[in-house]
Formats: sequence, C-alpha cells, structure tokens
Amino acid sequence: MSNKKDYYRVLGVPRDASKEDIKRAYRELALKYHPDRNKSPEAEEKFKEISEAYAVLFDDDKRRQYDQTGYEGISGRYTWDDIFRGVDFDDVFRDLGFGGFDSIFDIFFGGARRRYGPEKGADLRYDLEIDLEEAGFGLNTEIEVPASEICETCHGTGAKPGTGPKTCPKCNGSGEIRHTKSFGFTHFTEVETCNTCHGKGIFIENLCRDCKGTGTVRSLRRIKLKIPPGIDEGYKLRLDGWGEPGIRGGSKGDLYVFVHIRPHRIFKRMGDDILCEAHIGFPQASLGAEISVPTLDGKAILRIPSGTQTGTMFRLRGKGVPHFHGWGRGDQLVRIIVKTPTNLTRRQKELLSQLAKEMKEEITFA
Repeated sequence: MSNKKDYYRVLGVPRDASKEDIKRAYRELALKYHPDRNKSPEAEEKFKEISEAYAVLFDDDKRRQYDQTGYEGISGRYTWDDIFRGVDFDDVFRDLGFGGFDSIFDIFFGGARRRYGPEKGADLRYDLEIDLEEAGFGLNTEIEVPASEICETCHGTGAKPGTGPKTCPKCNGSGEIRHTKSFGFTHFTEVETCNTCHGKGIFIENLCRDCKGTGTVRSLRRIKLKIPPGIDEGYKLRLDGWGEPGIRGGSKGDLYVFVHIRPHRIFKRMGDDILCEAHIGFPQASLGAEISVPTLDGKAILRIPSGTQTGTMFRLRGKGVPHFHGWGRGDQLVRIIVKTPTNLTRRQKELLSQLAKEMKEEITFA
C-alpha cells in the first residue's frame, strides 16, 4: 500500500459520510481517473489510490479500524489481499462501461501478464496468541500452518509421471478466445477466457494420481518462529516465501503471522508500561509499610509512605515491557487500594472507636 494518507480526503468526503456518499464519490472519481478513459501518466496511480480508499471506507470493519487507529492500524493488520477482499466493484461499475473486479485486478497487478505468465502464490495468514510475559521478553516457538506444497509425484505439472501438459488446441495456448463482430464498417472484438483450459493455455490429459492435476498437495508445515521482545497486540510478522506455491513458475507467497496478547490476570499493558493493583490494610496505609508486589521479573519490594490514600499510584522504573526494537524498558505502575476492614471483633471496634474519639470523628454503630 501507499504511504500514510487520509482516505476521507482522497475521496473528498467528510468523516461522517454515509456508505452511499462514499460510493457516490468513488464512482465520480472512477469516471475521471479510470485508465480506460484517462490516459494521462498519473491517472493509474490516482485510480489505485481512490480504489484503496473506497475498499477501506466502504467496509464497516475496516472503516471502524481506520477511524480508531488511522492508516497505521490498517497497514499493520491487513495484507494487500485483505484490503480488497469482499469489496463488490462489480456493483460500482455495472453501468459505467468498465470491467468489474477483474478490471481492478488487472490494473493493480498487470492484467494478462499476471494471469497467463508466472504468478506469485497466495499469501497465508496465521494468528498466534501468546502471554504478556512472552510478548515482553520474546519467544522462540514452532507453529503448524496448513498449506499447499508442490506435488512430489509430478513435480508440480499436475500430469501423470511420463506425460506432460499439452498446449490447448482450442486457444493455441493463449488462454483466450476472440470473437470479431462487424456492424457495417465497424468491427468489435470480444475476448473471453477459453472454456477448455480455463485461461491456462494448457490442458492435462492424464492427471497425476496424487494431486489430481492441481500440481499441489495439502500438508501441515512446521515453522520455527522467533517473536522479538516488546511486540504488541496486532503486530504482524512477515515470513518471505512461506505462503502458497506460485503458479506457472511464479515465486511462493508470504506468510503473515498476526500476534495477539492474552489478557493477564494481574497486569494491564499500556504501551510499554504495565499496571497492577496492590491492596493494603488501613494500618499499613496510615503508618506506612513495605509490601511485596508482583512484577514481570518476580517479586519486588515497594515502600508505602504513611498517610497513603487509596488510588495513589507508585512507579517502579524499568519494570515494564522491553521497548520493541530498542533499548530499555517501560515502567510498572502500582495503584494502591486501601481495604476497609470487615467482620470486626468487639475489641477491634473498641480500638477504632477510641481512635475516632482521639481524631474527633463521630461514629454511629449499626
């Protein structure tokens, strides 16, 4: 995707625009910049930009994510394929005289050159859930990813060993069938995908028994993965070449590992700082004390000054999460909660009552 941008400004709509307003704005801009109509050098890039903006803002989930986190949130959570998945361009272009999604696909990825030449394999996504401690200090782990592999029997040809794919006799290997129609002195040429080879330009007469002509078989890959210290919720790691096999000699796709942090029973993460609560008694708050508090490194001693009030926040320097791709660590914040004693004995009530009198406070026993 392109650099940081304001999708609303790209489409020229306000942030509270309805879906119909967004669709209407995109249609108008598409008429202006679609490469089939606008042959200026900058038209194609502009068309890609407005299509990207429309794909995000017209999708409720992606728009909500964008409104909350901006462009960084979108680029950090979605691959390029994810951005355009589920967007109905056919509906937008139905009466504009353009192609639908295939037309968009061709503009972004090079059209027929991509369709009939070498094509990079599809990207894969894997969601990994880890603990806060693992996110903080890093993790070496192994994941299992269902994926396709080149068939070892036919070496990816899809044909029975000893045989091979043949050039499609109907389209002569082009993958297309052209029909020319004449109306007076005007000639029109229609191009459609060959229904014999389905656009591949080849067909397989004797299928491989293991992959049934697909050239690939499903397997469960075991991949060693290193999670860097300080990683946060929603970050994605890209593993080059660990996606699906390419088509017609194309390179493999990539694997994107999206990291999710499990909720912690004690700590709440706030960037590289962490927050926890410590409950102390009334005497400790009044007289002062040293208490033991949990940290990511184990127990630590926290000094409570006399007269500490509930809600007071203390900071333990360098006890937070290590900085991602940097030096040092965040801090740990400890919020003090002063517990009100319950189920007092007669003697305890008498002592508190005596204290109240000394402090000239009125007390009414229930």
